[in-house]
Amino acid sequence: MLRTVVTAASFCGIASALYLLNDVRDREADQVHPLKRNRPIASGALSPSTALATSAVLGALSFLLLASAARDAVVWAAVYALLIFLYSFGLKSVALFDVFIVASGFVLRVLAGSSAAGVRASHWLLLCTFFLALFLALSKRRGELADHGASGRDSLRGVPVGLFESLENVTLGMTIVCYSLYTVSPETVAWFRTDGLLVSVPVVVFGMFRWRLLETRGKGEDTTKSLLTDPGLLATIAVWAAVCAAVIYFPGPPLR
Repeated sequence: MLRTVVTAASFCGIASALYLLNDVRDREADQVHPLKRNRPIASGALSPSTALATSAVLGALSFLLLASAARDAVVWAAVYALLIFLYSFGLKSVALFDVFIVASGFVLRVLAGSSAAGVRASHWLLLCTFFLALFLALSKRRGELADHGASGRDSLRGVPVGLFESLENVTLGMTIVCYSLYTVSPETVAWFRTDGLLVSVPVVVFGMFRWRLLETRGKGEDTTKSLLTDPGLLATIAVWAAVCAAVIYFPGPPLR
């Protein structure tokens, strides 16, 4: 548990250090964006020099903390840092490839957490994580394009909104399929000693559909805000957590 908590905290520090670096690089473009201009660096509340110094110290301390408590996760953290660094300094301008990098970063988080916890991540869980993160990244890009056009992000130039909607539908379906197969995979059933997680699938499906509904209402751009403020999504997450906890800790008879 300690190794897992330290790894999560270290990844928060590494991600924050990389965000600071990215925002320093993009500060001029952010200053003309209707939303990003309120970011600390773009608005002038935080100077670039202070941000860079904080980024360096925070990144170094996070890696040292991770190396001291969960050495097996350092490799995944280093790959993550390199990937996001390359993203910030060029790859984020490549249409569609940018969302694949974002989604891959979440998979690397799962692999780091699994290494720290000393467990093997299920293939279905990795695929589910990738497609869910890809779905949310596509949703964010679609929202940006629909609300502000391609002026705020180079990777959106020449990409129609309809293409993002089609790709979202594909990743939505893949996420549901991968999660469903994860709940009944032999690894999952053996680990939790129950196949009852299958009953959580309808809750996940509702959550995905709820998100698509929010998108149609123009709330897909700020994924974090929507996830933390929408009552329907918050209730869905709470129900999902309760169902999973009940199935895992109070397993009933097999479903088959």
